[in-house]
Amino acid sequence: MKPLTESEIRGAFVNCSKGEAKRLHVPRDLAERPWDDLDFLGWRDPQAPDRSYLVAELDGRAVALALRSSSAAAGQARLSMCSMCLTTHSGGVSLMVAAKTGKAGQQGNTVGAYMCSDLACPLYVRGKKDAGIGARLHETLTLEEKIQRTVANLAAFFAKVTA
Repeated sequence: MKPLTESEIRGAFVNCSKGEAKRLHVPRDLAERPWDDLDFLGWRDPQAPDRSYLVAELDGRAVALALRSSSAAAGQARLSMCSMCLTTHSGGVSLMVAAKTGKAGQQGNTVGAYMCSDLACPLYVRGKKDAGIGARLHETLTLEEKIQRTVANLAAFFAKVTA
C-alpha cells in the first residue's frame, strides 16, 4: 500500500459524514507505519475503543470505512477466526460493523465481519506479528496467495458496505 497522509485518509471515508471524518482520530505515527507490508491501514480509536477505521486502496484510490465494535467481555478466551486473514485468536477477534453507504446507511443498515481486534491482518499473514501458537493454520498456499485472499476478503467486505 502506498503511504497516505492524514488529509488523504480523512477524504477517503465513504460511510460517515465529512464532519465525522474531520473529527475522528487518525494515527499520529503514519510516517512510521510499515506501508510496504500493509494491504490496508486499520486502527482503533484511542478515544473511543468501540470505534475502528479501515483504509484500503481499491481501484487505484483510497477508500475508508468507519466501523463499530462491541467491547470484548472481560476474560473472554474463546478461540475465534478473523474472516479477513483467517488468523485464529483467543479473544482477539471482534465483530466489526460498518454502516452502509447512501440511503441504506441513512436507514440504519449495516454490514458486519469478524476481524482481528487490532486490525493487523496484513502483519499476521506475513508473519510480522505473532498471534500465538496455532494462530496460523498450516496451508499449502504461498504467501502471495494468502495476501491475495486477504485482499479479496477485504474488497468483498467493502463491496457489501458500498453496494
